Amino acid sequence: MTTEAPTRTQRTGLIPLLVVGSAIAALLTAGLLALTGGDTSGLMVVRVLTESAAVVTIGSLLLAAFLVPPQDSGTLAADGYAALRTAAWAALVWTLGSVLAVPFTVADALGQPVTTFLEPSVLFQVAGLVEQSKAWVVTAVVVAVLALGCRLALSWGWTTALFFLSLFALVPVAVTGHSSGGGSHDVATNSLLYHLLAAALWVGGLIALLAHGRRGGDHLALATTRFSRLALVCWIVMAVSGVVNAWVRLPLNQLFTSDYGLLLLGKTLALAVLGVIGWFQRERGVKQVVATGSGRTLLKLAGVEVLLMFATIGLAAALSRTPPPAEGRTLPSRVELRVGYDLDGAPTAFRLLFDWRFDLVFGTAAVVLAVLYLLGVRRLRKRGDAWPVGRAVAWVAGCLTVLFATSSGVGRYAPAMFSVHMEAHMLLSMLAPILLVLGGPVTLAVRALPTAGRGNPPGPREWLLAFVHSPVAKLLTNPFVALALFVGSFYGLYFSGLFDWALDYHWAHLAMNAHFLLVGYVFYWPVIGIDPSPNRLPPLGRLGLLFASIPFHAFFGIVLMSSQTVIGEDFYRSLGLPWVTSLLDDQRLGGGIAWAAGELPLLVVMVALLVQWARSDGRDARRADRRAVADGDADLAAYNAMLRKMSGKG
Repeated sequence: MTTEAPTRTQRTGLIPLLVVGSAIAALLTAGLLALTGGDTSGLMVVRVLTESAAVVTIGSLLLAAFLVPPQDSGTLAADGYAALRTAAWAALVWTLGSVLAVPFTVADALGQPVTTFLEPSVLFQVAGLVEQSKAWVVTAVVVAVLALGCRLALSWGWTTALFFLSLFALVPVAVTGHSSGGGSHDVATNSLLYHLLAAALWVGGLIALLAHGRRGGDHLALATTRFSRLALVCWIVMAVSGVVNAWVRLPLNQLFTSDYGLLLLGKTLALAVLGVIGWFQRERGVKQVVATGSGRTLLKLAGVEVLLMFATIGLAAALSRTPPPAEGRTLPSRVELRVGYDLDGAPTAFRLLFDWRFDLVFGTAAVVLAVLYLLGVRRLRKRGDAWPVGRAVAWVAGCLTVLFATSSGVGRYAPAMFSVHMEAHMLLSMLAPILLVLGGPVTLAVRALPTAGRGNPPGPREWLLAFVHSPVAKLLTNPFVALALFVGSFYGLYFSGLFDWALDYHWAHLAMNAHFLLVGYVFYWPVIGIDPSPNRLPPLGRLGLLFASIPFHAFFGIVLMSSQTVIGEDFYRSLGLPWVTSLLDDQRLGGGIAWAAGELPLLVVMVALLVQWARSDGRDARRADRRAVADGDADLAAYNAMLRKMSGKG
């Protein structure tokens, strides 16, 4: 994981700016909470400092992984190494802040002085009573691993892995705040995830870019150009997700009459000002940096933007501590409280097909992936290259399957009924991955994306190829690992009690859907995938891997149909759905769906595998014919000569 470190002297040069910014955010948070009658305890100071450290960590890792190029050997260059060391120190602060947030969160929730819970034995007993304190514990553990990794890693691959780990570290606290409870908490939580990730990338990326310019690092123009494009996307995502989150939390008539609405207006105004100022300043900065190669212009233009960003963090922290107004809002039903929305009746065929509720995570991902794929096909055809229509149809059909499984009536009823959940499970793990791997997305991307060229910094095409050939991809597509993940997750999820626990949390439903989709993809990729797999199997090996999964899948459905124990009984019974008269019968229906739904996808896989096998034999035959024409059929002549010699006629 480590190699020889770069030798350039490292210095961040932005410590005063970060200290001033964090102080502004903390003071603004405390002042706003005092004005609105909220809590002015140390919890908010801890949160502001912790969140500031989080964005610095994420931004520094973003710079090291994607904004500046590594050395040809794959080891980080001096600029990436400097950013990685900054991330290590910021992650340490993030870890300490997460640990401190545990007693402060417990004290705030229970209305007791924080000194009551500073003793470890007392804190250990009560920390599990508050969901967000448990989230801070998880965050502390993840970020501690992150901080250690930043101290040990020097390669570009490990730095990239640490970057994605830092994004994941934002999730536990985000999914246990105000947005995770009450009505429409599915939309509120999904939009908040987009909002936080975009904000962390934007704020942290700008801070890291300023540090890079202050150091006088190489490739400043490249880093500035890449970040400017990312910042625009982040601003759009923040604006849209912020509007969606506010829409489900606040009635329009209370926007100007409630503390929550006023804080929301202040944050929206700050975000709008940031977007406008940031765009014009980066446009000027990019041109001047490209022209002069100097980071001084960038520092002058973006310093004010960073301080305004910290003020926005303060507003966001105050907003997170201010509950939405209860006036004018009806109390959610128990179904809405547990699931996030009400259900209009039994899941008839019409409702399953047409009663849609758009999933902001998977629905958006499905639409974006379909559009990007079609843009790639369009780019190939504009330059005269062909791309099989069947692959495009398969990919779009796979994206539509994901959209249907998560956003249609199937996705709407899936959290409330085991049988419908199993329908969504089968669509996401059995059908969608088959269609997606038949689309050949990696092959299309490699052909459509521009090549960096010799001596140029690696770009998206090189990043994609690096992932495909990475140890992680090789491990996941190993036949035994892929089979264990694919069939083992059926048994591990439903028969271990994990599914019962996960039913209470919206984020767990998101994690389950992602798991179904990903394990299905890594299983079918080496079996029928168009893209070359890191672990290439011969045709008989592919067929054997497919047949090995069939009995496990069939037995899973049989176990569900014959079981006398209801999985997730407490949760489903708490919903009290009048059309579900027997939870056990609904579970048995789900088992029947699991058993029967696997047959059609397996038939599709079998047909695709046989077609690919026949085409492979045809390509081999054509290559042999071309070779025979080129060398005068030397192989056949040598074979006939051998036969004559063996018969004694030679």
